This record gives sequence, C-alpha cells and structure tokens, in this order.
Amino acid sequence: MTKHRTTCPLDCPDACSLLVTVEDGRMTKLEGNPDHPVTKGFACVKMYPYPERQNHPERLTHPLKRVGAKGEGRFERVSWDEALDDIAAKLGHIVDEHGGEAVLPYCYAGTMGWVERDHSLALFRALGASELDQTICATTGGAGWEANYGPNKLAPDPDDVAHAKFIILWGINSLRSNSHLTPALKAARKRGAHILHIDPYRNETSRFADEHWQLNVGTDAALALAMGKVIIDEGLVDEAYVAAYGDGFEDYKAACEEWPLERAGVFCGLEPSQIRTAAIAFAKSQAGYIRIGYGMSRNEGGGNATRAVTLLPALTGAWQHQGGGAAVSTSGGFALNTVRLGGKHLLKSDVRHINMSQIASGLELRDNPLKAVVVFNSNPVAVAPDSSRVRRGFARDDLFTVVLEHFQTDTADYADYLLPATTFLEHPDIYSSYGHYLLQWAEPVVAPTGECRPNTWVFREFAKRLGIEDETLSWTAEDVARDLLSGDHPFVRGITFEMLRDKGFVKLNLPQPFRPYAHGSHFADGKIRFGPAPEQLVFEEQPTDRYPLRLISPPGSHVLNTSMGNIESLLKAAGGEPQVIVHPDDAARYGVSHGERIRVTSAQGSIVRKVIVSDDARLGTVIAIGQWWPKLAPDGKSLNDLTSERLTDLGAGSTFGNPVVAIAPLLQEAAD
Repeated sequence: MTKHRTTCPLDCPDACSLLVTVEDGRMTKLEGNPDHPVTKGFACVKMYPYPERQNHPERLTHPLKRVGAKGEGRFERVSWDEALDDIAAKLGHIVDEHGGEAVLPYCYAGTMGWVERDHSLALFRALGASELDQTICATTGGAGWEANYGPNKLAPDPDDVAHAKFIILWGINSLRSNSHLTPALKAARKRGAHILHIDPYRNETSRFADEHWQLNVGTDAALALAMGKVIIDEGLVDEAYVAAYGDGFEDYKAACEEWPLERAGVFCGLEPSQIRTAAIAFAKSQAGYIRIGYGMSRNEGGGNATRAVTLLPALTGAWQHQGGGAAVSTSGGFALNTVRLGGKHLLKSDVRHINMSQIASGLELRDNPLKAVVVFNSNPVAVAPDSSRVRRGFARDDLFTVVLEHFQTDTADYADYLLPATTFLEHPDIYSSYGHYLLQWAEPVVAPTGECRPNTWVFREFAKRLGIEDETLSWTAEDVARDLLSGDHPFVRGITFEMLRDKGFVKLNLPQPFRPYAHGSHFADGKIRFGPAPEQLVFEEQPTDRYPLRLISPPGSHVLNTSMGNIESLLKAAGGEPQVIVHPDDAARYGVSHGERIRVTSAQGSIVRKVIVSDDARLGTVIAIGQWWPKLAPDGKSLNDLTSERLTDLGAGSTFGNPVVAIAPLLQEAAD
C-alpha cells in the first residue's frame, strides 16, 4: 500500500491537493492533503467516493465504433490503429472537401488541467477548425468583473478572508461549491464578522450564515444599487478612494437614485429596513468582503448584476483593508506564458467562432455546415441549452462525431467513434485555480485502465496521420508545463518545473500585503469603472399565465454537473433521482404533492421530475437541484430540455437561471 499526492481536476474553485491510497495497482482511498494550505486535510463529499468511479465496472477501456443508429449507444470494439486511422482519414477528407471550419472541437472543464484541457486544442487550431467560444459557465461573471476592474480577475487571498469584518455570500452555496473557504469564514466570525447569505434558494450556506435573504430571482442588480444608495446617502463612501481611483461616479450615483429602499424592497422581495441595516454595516466595517457565485450571472442581466454587486467594495474603499474586497475568481493571478498553449500561435484571426451555449444552432448551420464534431471533457447532450435540438443535431447522419470519455454518457451514445480517456489519476498535468493562488503539478498515480489514453496522446496520433508537424503538437505534459513557466511575470518568476514537480504545489509570488485593487484597477488609467453605470435589466423572458414560475438550477450537494453522474453512492445520497424544489404555496396552487413526479414545462420542452415541497425555494421559483445524466432521469430527458439559447447581457453566456416554467401533476395529465 502506498500513498500518492495528486490534484483534484474537477470544475471547482478549491483545486484541492489530494492523497490517494493505491493497493496492488488500484486506487482504494481518497483524502484531502493535510499539508496543503487550502485543502487542509479534507476533501468534499463529491470526491471521497472517487475510487468507486475510478474502478467502476462500466469504465470505457477500449476504442469503440458505432454499429447502431445514432443515439442508440450500440458499439463494437476496434483497435486503436483502426480507430485512429479511420478518424484521421475522415477528418482529413472533411477538411479537404469542406475546409477546416467544418470541424468543431466541443470541450470544457471535465478536467481543469492545462494540458488535457487547454493544450488539447492545438490540433484543431492547426486544422483551421471552427473556434469554440467557451461561454457556458463563467464568461458573464468574468465580463462583468472586468468591466469594473479591467483585465485579469483577482481577489483577496483566501487566507485574508479571515480578517473580513462583514461578509456577504451572494448567489453562492459556498459550503458546497467553495467548501474550503469555510474555515476562513469561521475564523472571521470568531473575530466578530457578520455573515449574510443572499440567495433565492435556502441551502447549507443559508443555515451556516448569520442571516439569509431569500430575494427574488434576477433582482441582484437592483439590490446592490439600493445598497449603494444607502451608503451614498449616509455619507459612508470612501471619498478619497473613489476620487483617486474611480471613474464615472456621478453616473453610478444617478443609477443608485433609481432604487430607493421602498422600491427595491418590493422588487427584490425583501424588507427595506434590512437592506438599509446591512448596507450601513457593510460600509462601516471597512473590511467588507463579498463572494459571488457564477450562478448569479446566468440570466439576461447577469453581467450588470455582477458589476453592481462587485462595485460595493470599491464604493466603501474596502479593497484597502485586509480581508476586504470581492471575489469571483483568482484566475488572473496565474500569469503563465500561454503564447503557444493549445496552438494559440496557429489560430487564424478570421476563423469562424461558434458559441458553445448555442451549439444547437451550430449543429443546424446551413452555410458551411459542421461536418465533424470532436467532444472531450464535456457532455453537451446533457449540459448544453435547448437539449432537444442538441439531440437532433447530434443525430444527423451526415455529422461525423468522435467522443473521448470515461463512460458511455448521453453524448457518447451519438458517437461514431467512442475513445476511452484516462482519468486524472492516470496522466500528468498542471493545475491553476479560480479560488486560491497555488499552482500545482500532479503525476499519474496508477497505470491507465485497459487501453485508455490521454486526450493529448490521441490528438498527437491524429496529427501524425494528418501530416501536421508543428512542434507544439508533440509536446509532452512536462513540455507544456515548462513552456507555461517560461514567462517573466513577477507572480510566477522563479517558479521552476523542478520546484513544482518536487513540492506538488507552489504559491504564486504575490506582493505583500496583497491588496489587488487597493490602488485602482487594471485598466491602463488605473480607474475603476463606476460608469457607464450597471443597471437592473428587465428580462425579455417574463412569467406569464402559461409559464408562471422562474426556474434556477444551482449545484446539488452530491452531483457535480455530469462528471460524477453515474456514481451510485452519490446518486443515492442525492435522493436517487433528479428533483425539483417547489414552495408550499406554489405546490398548493398548482396541485402538486411532496414526493410525487410532476411535469415541468417551458417554451422549449418538458421534463418529468420528483418534487420536494419546501420553503427552501422562494415563492414563485422552481429549484432544480444539480444536473443529472438524462438517461438516468425518469423520462430520459435533460434539465436543459427546458432552457433556451438566449444569451446574457455581457460575455455572451448561458442563461440557465432564466427560464419561466409551469408545473403540473402527472395524474392530472393522465386524466386530461
């Protein structure tokens, strides 16, 4: 029995350092690394069962070729040589016949490793393939942040959060989706900090916080502007900070004037007095800290909401104080040399772009239609908006589809070739984080299962067969890491590959004390953009008599997108099947009962889900908990059968928190 250090690859800000126990070549246990300053010895509930996933009897272990109709999921085993030769020949023919843009890689954050995620794109850029705009999760929040503070997203060091005096967890269930922030929150509370949770969904973080506001969905910008008005009216603005580092303040002030407490209270569904009290306490604390979640930004006004919320610590000058400020991501701290990462130097400036949040439309293009899609690190049939159209698109007989996967997901059922990919335990990679400032390297700790191969190995083999000779296509993981570390940014200067490999994790060279916006923004003029002011947008998609309820889909307690979507112990802990939460008054109004399966319908489609009746849901809101594999749902449909391709106001992101829906009991449906 041996223990090995590795890094969690899943899409989470914590990027934990893990210890893996290996016995007779098999992973038998996973635990948090006690030596890691953020992980501190504990892993989340979603990762502890990873041995069940790693050793799962349904792991894909050899290449497969489709023998049934698309979507049936019937395959036969083939050799790697046969698969690679045939796929490369077909891709080459498509490029010769239709041009490189007829090919599209569809990928995202199934692994957060820079090698198996980012560098895997090099082949496609060499082919001149259509470029995938990766918008499905974070672009709106990022765009909102950068509209205020300029390029590169930074946040207070998580260690400093323990010194915050008033903490707002806004639109984030941090105990589940940023759980390693919790020790800092507890430490701040011991020092006297007040913790406020703002979220339409009452969850674990709500119960942990000192106070919870269950606001109406999509009213975040109005609430933040109302708080800004209180701070201005009470004379609590840090006038010296705003004068030195702010731009457009008068425009912002005018926007705040539009949201007096009475109007904001009605619009947001909150008591005006509580808004006023919290705004004053936040400002007077000086070291006020706001942690927002990306889910808050996934609606028509999400970019403006992010802007309005994250301007509050600039208004009060909180950035100057230890623990003060706001956080959406720390990713801007990892200033690595990415000039050739993923073949960026091969990317043509005029290449066609396809928004991954609109892949349904991408698959329906008539002008220069897509002829091949290569899917890796993602499960678009389950996770992309407007799923019924996505399924129809992948079912096209003239679309050549290759899927690299660990399991036969819903997307894999549509593959012409299904190729077995290695897990993070079976290949090396380098990892950054969007929740802390430690760079990490992980070596493989077990041999690849069966004939599984890394993404980059597969794409190198394609490149050889296609005669593409750019040197970056032959890079090993170590080559990628060394090139990433070859830059001269002060945050990474002096961090060598040898240091990273030997220690496993190295903290960036942050200036001390680290106050990323204490002296203004990252715009060329150093000014934080209060104007043009953020605004509360009126959504085009509004509740109606036909679709009276708003749907949101926050992460579940045990399900992480679809990455762990077939792990029996996690599915059992999550309730055994996908569920929605409905407020008791809404349940009574629409005739649905706790524990029964109901139909949820939007303009895009309908699904069947088990209902939990609870005031954990805001009145007028349906909470869909987590994203499940469609094939494991009672009706075989995705939650995203309900969502549309409508995009956000900033960043062209997805609007998963936007749909309006109706609910009805199945018994009524049968009677009708």
